[in-house]
Amino acid sequence: MKLIVGIGNPGSQYTNSRHNIGFQVLDKFCEKQSLYFQPTKSNFWLVESKLNTFHFFLVKPSTYVNNSGLVVKELVENFNLSLDNILVIYDDTNLDTGVLRIRKSGSDGGHNGIKSIIYHLENDNFSRIRVGVGTPHNDEHLANYVLSDFTKDDTQIIENKYPFIIELIEQFIFGGSTQMLDYYSKEIKSNSSNFS
Repeated sequence: MKLIVGIGNPGSQYTNSRHNIGFQVLDKFCEKQSLYFQPTKSNFWLVESKLNTFHFFLVKPSTYVNNSGLVVKELVENFNLSLDNILVIYDDTNLDTGVLRIRKSGSDGGHNGIKSIIYHLENDNFSRIRVGVGTPHNDEHLANYVLSDFTKDDTQIIENKYPFIIELIEQFIFGGSTQMLDYYSKEIKSNSSNFS
């Protein structure tokens, strides 16, 4: 069983913000698979389904980005999940808009949602898809930047990346981080435009 977590903030005012790219990706995945998030009694929205015979959960925490780890820890404990079955999708201001990177472990890179997950799990060995959202312009404060909506041009860039990100999630569901990374690497070699 795989757990895929999208990081973002609850509330309609954040729907199209850069910080909510994790939510946006999972919504696109659900559109493709005709799935729908359901509220739970806990602090997250949930989809439970299968691709072929592979069981997975999609989760959008409702705790705000800074407390994402509370939800992930709860799910890990409730479903007795191993960390190598977890994939987290989130925004990265260190990457240009639409640039994708995958990691199997590592530090939080300054992202408060990842920092929260590492803190509550007491471990950083979980897979991530980092989606570049660009960097603030001029003297714009980072917090204001990530909570603002994508520009029209950036929205188009991100829209063009959704199909590939969804394919990466599917590969993770089918074969875990190794299969996802192999698929990613092959795409780098065959079509570098996905990564720059």
